Amino acid sequence: MTGIADTQAGTQTWQLDASHSSVEFAVKHMMMTTVRGRFKSVRATLTGSEEHPEGCCVEAELDVASIDTGSPDRDAHLKGADFFDGDRFPKITFRSTRIDGSQPRAEGDRFKLVGDLTIRDTKMEVVFDCEFEGRGTDPWGGERVGFSAHTDIDRRDWGLRWNQAIETGGVLVANRVRIDLEVQFVMQANT
Repeated sequence: MTGIADTQAGTQTWQLDASHSSVEFAVKHMMMTTVRGRFKSVRATLTGSEEHPEGCCVEAELDVASIDTGSPDRDAHLKGADFFDGDRFPKITFRSTRIDGSQPRAEGDRFKLVGDLTIRDTKMEVVFDCEFEGRGTDPWGGERVGFSAHTDIDRRDWGLRWNQAIETGGVLVANRVRIDLEVQFVMQANT
């Protein structure tokens, strides 16, 4: 993941606290039950200035090898060529391009985060519906902020087209995928 230079006075850099964050997905199986999974290895940086929120940027990187659905066989299939093709494309990345809506100032404020999601070397714009969950100081003096976000995507747009028809009609794996984020960032000391 590339670093982001502070380009304006007052720009702050925040690093994801992965141990207090989650990146999860949900998809229908056989059109009747929802299967959930998560990525266990995620890195992200948030940079921005309270005075110039239009310059805010989020960069994130997920390791395909860290996918966990609770089923080793399913995880291996998802990491393989039918889906993420992790040997050829080991990373999923996101880079924001803009924020729509007013700057979140109070817990519960909502906004949209727009950016480029890259899976299997295919870059597509996605829009996350976000909520500011709050800001505070932890017991060790670190400044933290939290956000929740979600979006729905069609996995076929990124080349994840594998499927099987089922006898009763429909398909084995739905094309719509819901992505849910609960993320906490820690402010980094200015150097």
